[in-house]
Amino acid sequence: MEKVKDFTVSAGLTLIELLVTLSVASILLAVAAPSYRVFVQDSQLIAQINHFSSAMMLAKNEAIKRNGPASICPSTNGTGCTGGTVWSNGWIVFADADGDGIVGVGEEIIQIGSALTGGNTLASNGARVTFSASGFSLGFNATFSLCDSRGVAASKVLVLSNQGRVRHETGTGACS
Repeated sequence: MEKVKDFTVSAGLTLIELLVTLSVASILLAVAAPSYRVFVQDSQLIAQINHFSSAMMLAKNEAIKRNGPASICPSTNGTGCTGGTVWSNGWIVFADADGDGIVGVGEEIIQIGSALTGGNTLASNGARVTFSASGFSLGFNATFSLCDSRGVAASKVLVLSNQGRVRHETGTGACS
């Protein structure tokens, strides 16, 4: 009688192959995780400063469109200005017909900005910005510093000139 050879194929992994694969995966994860965290923090700061910048430009555009003053100020309740220089808790953009920086009777609230997330802070050297019908913010030039737990080095800054021009900077914020 002829002997038949057994040609079965093993479809599994050996213990050594599995350990090598897990070792390589853990090394890659250990290297990538800190970079990913920084990426997420940077993305959050960029999104927040862009959101605030667009609210600033909305106030400017509304002043031009309405041919009258429009203001942006910090607000915690979405109905009036808080009067402080901390903008982290939210802000409002409103048509400021009398230009006094206070939401008065008949003055429309155009946009309500929500509070910042992630424990980030937004502060400035001014309690409000009012744009005139020409789009200028005369007397309201300001610097807004957006900071997270990493401090000044990662901060984002929005600088508003008297002409209503906005520019962004990185790493020059006044973080506390």
